[in-house]
Amino acid sequence: GKTTISFALESYLTSNGICCYTLDGDNIRHGLNKDLGFSPEHCTENIRRIGEVARLFADAGLVCLSSFISPFRSDREQVRKLHEESGLPFVEVYVDTPLKACEERDTKGLYKKAKQGIIKGLYDGADSAYEPPVNPDVVLKTTEYSREECMDIVLKHLCACGILPSSTGNSFR
Repeated sequence: GKTTISFALESYLTSNGICCYTLDGDNIRHGLNKDLGFSPEHCTENIRRIGEVARLFADAGLVCLSSFISPFRSDREQVRKLHEESGLPFVEVYVDTPLKACEERDTKGLYKKAKQGIIKGLYDGADSAYEPPVNPDVVLKTTEYSREECMDIVLKHLCACGILPSSTGNSFR
């Protein structure tokens, strides 16, 4: 899924001399955002904080990959605006995976817990609404493409928009 692709891309980029870091639920929700739950207000604040951290990383010259369920369009638009106002690029990658596939892959057991009512407000379609992007920069259909093909799609886009040097655009396959 999104985190698998993000960490694999981070590994590839750093091994090719590109300063890169992945922000994801594990490294953010256990530290910076450990005071937040899954209410709509907390989800908005979670994404706002992540956007600020990603902006700081980008401002320092790092490629920051952010792997999160961001359920509300307005939150994603706000993070894009934050980057653009700072003169920094922002690329929205929509990992378009059917809920059934997410439930089957459930490596952390979150979907199972949501179905059991243990976790509320995952905002991924399991127990709460998710607003899909209207016009994302990149769409990854993980049930149609392999991890490497998804990485290729993202890498080529980052090269095409000048975030990465074109020499980075070698295929993963």
